[in-house]
Amino acid sequence: MDKKPRIGFALCGSFCTFKSVITEMEQMAQDGYEIYPILSEHAAQTDTRFGAAADFRDRIEQICGRPAITTMTQAEALGPGKCMDAIVVAPCTGSTLGKLAGGISDTTVTFAVKGCLRNERPVVLALSTNDALAGSAANIGALLARRGYYFVPFGQDDPQAKPRSAIADVRLIPQTLEAALEGRQIQPILL
Repeated sequence: MDKKPRIGFALCGSFCTFKSVITEMEQMAQDGYEIYPILSEHAAQTDTRFGAAADFRDRIEQICGRPAITTMTQAEALGPGKCMDAIVVAPCTGSTLGKLAGGISDTTVTFAVKGCLRNERPVVLALSTNDALAGSAANIGALLARRGYYFVPFGQDDPQAKPRSAIADVRLIPQTLEAALEGRQIQPILL
């Protein structure tokens, strides 16, 4: 691909992963991707021990060179505008996985995903959830079987202390995205 694709890059509330995800976003921007930042309601508003929401938002907007999409009204325009070639949801929480698996689009991120799917564009999920091998397992399976969804390879992040938790290797977002744009799932999915 000569010209890099236009990517929606959505962040959900797995705050412990924000720094590594934002580092990957920055590298993708430097590599020429045109990025539309999308923040879930929690990501846009919640200050945590990992940092202030306003600081993360400012950094993301600086990297992408455009304001973050933070409302359902703003996200709704993405579908009809066909401004995205794909969307990356990183981190993708268990809550977002469940909503996507159930076809629920009641947040900024799920609404943006719906707009991408309506245009037959790929959705790349980089999960980060403490219940991947418990309550979210059925949702992961449902989305693996559904057309249009692609997973960044993931594995258990702390098998002894959190045996049901899993996280994607965000360094593999670009490779997963490129494969998804060709209609392929990068392998192996499980690390």
